Amino acid sequence: MEPLLDELLTARLSCAPHVLSALARQLNDDCSAIVQVAGTLTAAQRHGIGALPVPLPGVPAISDAFRTLKLAPKDRELLLALALSLDDRLAPILEFDGRSAAEVAAGPLGVHTVIRAGSIRFADPRLAIWVQSTTTAGQQAAAHRRLSAVFDAYGDRMHRDWHRARASLQRGPESAPALIRSARELTGAGRPLRALRLAGEAAVHATGAELDMAELTAGVAAAAAGLSEDASARLGGLFPAGAERFRVQALSALICAQALQQGTVPDPAPAAFAPRTDDGDGWFAWSRAAAFAAILSAERGDRRRMRLWLDALHEGCARVGAGGALRDSAVELSWLLIGDPQADPDEARGAEPPSDRIVRALRAALEDDIDGALRVLAADGPGAPAAPDPLLAGFEHSPVVRAYLAVTEVLLLFWRGDVDLARDRMIAASFHLPVAIPFAGLGVVLARRLDMAVLGELGPVSRALSAALPTQVRIDLLVDRSIRSSLAGAFDDAESARRLWLDLGAPQSGFAVPGIDEGPSTRIDGRRRRVLRPPGMVLAADLRRRAASMTESGWRVQRQEIREGLRGVQSAFERATVETTLGVQCAIRDDHEAGRSHLRAAIGLFEISGASAWVRSVRDRLESWDRLGDPDAQPSDDMSACRRAWSELLTTRELEVAMLAVGGATNREISETFRVSVRTVEVHLGRVFAKLDVRSRVELTVLAHRTNRHS
Repeated sequence: MEPLLDELLTARLSCAPHVLSALARQLNDDCSAIVQVAGTLTAAQRHGIGALPVPLPGVPAISDAFRTLKLAPKDRELLLALALSLDDRLAPILEFDGRSAAEVAAGPLGVHTVIRAGSIRFADPRLAIWVQSTTTAGQQAAAHRRLSAVFDAYGDRMHRDWHRARASLQRGPESAPALIRSARELTGAGRPLRALRLAGEAAVHATGAELDMAELTAGVAAAAAGLSEDASARLGGLFPAGAERFRVQALSALICAQALQQGTVPDPAPAAFAPRTDDGDGWFAWSRAAAFAAILSAERGDRRRMRLWLDALHEGCARVGAGGALRDSAVELSWLLIGDPQADPDEARGAEPPSDRIVRALRAALEDDIDGALRVLAADGPGAPAAPDPLLAGFEHSPVVRAYLAVTEVLLLFWRGDVDLARDRMIAASFHLPVAIPFAGLGVVLARRLDMAVLGELGPVSRALSAALPTQVRIDLLVDRSIRSSLAGAFDDAESARRLWLDLGAPQSGFAVPGIDEGPSTRIDGRRRRVLRPPGMVLAADLRRRAASMTESGWRVQRQEIREGLRGVQSAFERATVETTLGVQCAIRDDHEAGRSHLRAAIGLFEISGASAWVRSVRDRLESWDRLGDPDAQPSDDMSACRRAWSELLTTRELEVAMLAVGGATNREISETFRVSVRTVEVHLGRVFAKLDVRSRVELTVLAHRTNRHS
């Protein structure tokens, strides 16, 4: 399916992978039909924030597929009834048609349907679209009326009311309550798309308070499916005209939907939406909305908004005299996501260990127990009942929550160094779940970074996910550019991209994703944000920094200390990056045998982790060393690589003085260049000598050329 993603990207019809998967299921993997249908969809529908039309449009590729199909009127009616049904039960269809299952299977419809174990479905799902697109509205209404009578005889109120509503040419308010009730049950069971259809139909027929309830139910279902545009449209209509009890119940899902669309949590003060009565249910719903807003703010590194909504959460829980589990889960998760899990101990005091698997898994990983963290996530696998969650009540099985679990697993696998497995899991999840939603776009960052590690470039899945992100969501695109350039040996471009990224405030997720070293903290919108990373990753970054700054006189001892420190790094990927840095530094110091040994070790570790692009890059570096022969022969006049390496160790003025000295300029010539005294130049050079651990201009020049050749 990835080639088709690529084709759609080229045609400027980019689809989120899970949307493409849904199209492929309904269009029987017909590439022509998929491209044609994608061309009829809105950008929101293609990107997975708006629901797909039901049925899909009957495009020419579908018409061509059934151009020669001739159906008897009775057979067409059966196929139409099947296409209009909400499920695949065989008995109601047979009751509608009047024939037995054996008769249907033995007749002309036998090749167009699959009948088995009390169910019936289309052999080719495109036929359902074709039948509906070639049938008049009157014929469809008649079929709905007949199906309504069938389900009435069965005592199935929900299906009866659905078909009655679809057949009605006028409002039928009596159908709405059963549809709303069924939609709420479907949302809780993890089937929000079906719930959205039922609640949406109820909204067409309902009036008054019933209409508000239908819109609320439809909006919540849309939010659970990740359809933020539909959720915002449905729930936004309740403000300010809707009844207060529906507005406060809608607030949680509306805040989530708007945060996904806007990239930030809505700005109005919590009190603006607080209940005006003492109704306990209303205050609990408001408190739950405050919990969601605090968590979403923390995901985006917005400490001010997080504190504001946590204060509201405390107020709401105090008013209802309950909600302790809700409050404690939200407080703990918010502080964890903001990167300061131990902050405000008074606020989190008394909190029981969270039942939420994501929180427990992340805490275990941050304590360097990534295997244990993965076991926590796997504890309730597919098919196992999800425990009731005070924060996510009613959404435990939703696609959005499942996407959070999937992205968390991929992050943990990447942290553990299982690059190829993490990428496989991310690709698999992306074709079934809205993985761009969790943690403010972390899934997209992971997909891109994993592609860079394995392919050395962005693949169709990561590019499609990136295209589907709202423009307001900031992800670290420059980091990917830096990595791509580094893997290709274009180290100057890599450093330029890295420095530009730092100058722009180092936009990134609150979770560290293996890529380039950016320091222990960054500033986003003027606020200090600590990036969460496991201890092994912190240690590896420290070892890389130590390796890059080894002194000329003590580097052999320092190298041994770094090698011993590697024992504390479990990730094969992180170990490989340290080995690569050591290899380069050994070569700079003229120990080529040790340098090659480190690079060969790095290749083996990158192979273990599945980071194929890094394997190729390090092999290319080794081969370039072999081609060069004597690394000190014929030094290059272009000292850009040396300048880049030394920029990490020297100030801007020290670097300029050092490069002029390496170029042969005298102290007086340097002083005239910068219009400073000779004594000032001597002071700068003295600091350069001390930082680079050299004793003379000759040693400085030799070190410069070695650094330039191997960095």
